[in-house]
Amino acid sequence: MGGQSGVPRTQRRPRDRVRGGREARLLGIDLARGAALLAMMATHILPTLVQDPGTGTVSATWVGTVLSGRAAALFAVLAGVSLTLGRVPAERNRRGLALRAAVIAAVGLTLGLARVDVAVILVVYAVLFWCSLGVLGLRRQTLGLLAVAWILLAPVAAYLLRPLLLAATPPLRLGHNPSWPDLADPVRLLADLTVTGYYPALEWFGYLLVGLWIGRADLARTGTQVWLVLGGASAAVLAKACAWAFLGPLGGLNALLATPQARVWPLRAMLEANLTGVDQTGTWWWLTSAAPHSGTPLDLLHTAGTSAAAIGAFLLLARIGPLARTGLLAPLAGAGGMTLTLYTAHVAALAVPLADWAGPTREVLLAVHVIAALAIGLFVRANGWRGPREAVAHAAARLGRAGGPGARGGGAVRRAAPSRR
Repeated sequence: MGGQSGVPRTQRRPRDRVRGGREARLLGIDLARGAALLAMMATHILPTLVQDPGTGTVSATWVGTVLSGRAAALFAVLAGVSLTLGRVPAERNRRGLALRAAVIAAVGLTLGLARVDVAVILVVYAVLFWCSLGVLGLRRQTLGLLAVAWILLAPVAAYLLRPLLLAATPPLRLGHNPSWPDLADPVRLLADLTVTGYYPALEWFGYLLVGLWIGRADLARTGTQVWLVLGGASAAVLAKACAWAFLGPLGGLNALLATPQARVWPLRAMLEANLTGVDQTGTWWWLTSAAPHSGTPLDLLHTAGTSAAAIGAFLLLARIGPLARTGLLAPLAGAGGMTLTLYTAHVAALAVPLADWAGPTREVLLAVHVIAALAIGLFVRANGWRGPREAVAHAAARLGRAGGPGARGGGAVRRAAPSRR
């Protein structure tokens, strides 16, 4: 009758609730991706350390204390979550994932040719995706246990391996972003990507495992989202509390300040903002800090915790009906839906020399990048498009699925997995 479907409302509601929960879940993940992208832009453009011109004292900025380390970690954890989403999760399309990672690596190697004071993470992301092929079939409980073990033990392995690799002649470290010419020295490139580089995959694989573990949960449930916020925040606070105890009452900070590195670097400030560039060798006390980009167990635990809390918070935000219906979240979600394209454009834009321009301040430059990312993301999302680089990566994944052993049964697989739309 008049506009009714003929299906009782009591039978439609559960399906509608499931669909709404899935849409909110995907919106929340895109929001988290967008936030991670903007936070990484801030860490690239604004300083994490400043020096007082009068006293010469170096101190951490708000970017260093709030965003440094946490932004990139959120990006990496979300990479793991993304492997569990989509019509065909990566577990059912491993060949497609390998090809998608190859596209990301190619983009990263190309960006590595640009002269920018930014550590480009894309090639390491590709390595993490390739490494994930060996664990995609694990059960969620096993993934969780492996993630905990990895966070605790991988930094110890890196601490033992790093001096050996740096003692080689020449040292097995690039000292710059990986690019196409580095393929001519595969041993050095591999050592840099896995242990000695800015984003060592040996330690960062823990983030991907955490992301896979989170993604296997029922992210559409409010209880799961609240648990992510509370559990993640608790883990983050616990890690910082342990680091404070080790470095303060137990004497770890004094031990670090007595190292040769403390005579070269402003170590107190760097422990708050960014430990990049400091060779953490000579004492096991290095492993007791939770400094951003230190890659220690406590650093990985803290940033994995903040990432989980952020994901839970954005999933909860996506459940707020008025925000979703009015489109207020669309710009950030749009940017989060095309992070590969926008990250590439952001890094490429930073390579443009500004010496002959009007000389915008760093804050103005950041505002330009953020506004451009939100505007482009909103436009692309409003038209239902993919970003150009996302389209290439998606095509590579589809190519792998078409040539895979499960290609003929793809329809059943697609029906079994939640839709992105």
